[in-house]
Amino acid sequence: MNIRIGYGIDYHRLEAGRDLWIGGIKVPHSKGSIGHSDADVLLHAICDALLGALALGDIGTHFPDTDAAYKDIDSKILLSKTFELIQTEGYTIVNVDASLCLQEPKIKPYIAEMQQVIAGLLNLGVKDVSIKATTTELMGFVGREEGLTAHAVVLLQKITDQI
Repeated sequence: MNIRIGYGIDYHRLEAGRDLWIGGIKVPHSKGSIGHSDADVLLHAICDALLGALALGDIGTHFPDTDAAYKDIDSKILLSKTFELIQTEGYTIVNVDASLCLQEPKIKPYIAEMQQVIAGLLNLGVKDVSIKATTTELMGFVGREEGLTAHAVVLLQKITDQI
């Protein structure tokens, strides 16, 4: 049995007047993430978890913020390209477990749609994509609504192996 676990984490600053993309969907809010791409903190954390599981570097290695080709790119494209790399290495994804940390907005109403988007991109069932959210109880940069963060863990399995 050849299985691999990967962990990813990402942070983005928040600023008024920007769109807030999380989990592949636009979440209504007065602030949005700052980044070279659309700054989708959740999809970036999942990309890093996938890449890390196979020791393929990180999201910045494959999609550098110094490359104009990735300026304002939809992070769903980055996740799809990352999934292609995983498949090229002979692996499939068993499941994704992710946590978002932000003070506002409340994410619970959007989780099911995020799960559907991510499951669709990664060829998974919705039940194979877990997304949870928490606050920092007003502490730190997240509590002051200066930024947000996401953590993700993935389990990969060699395509030829059976669990």
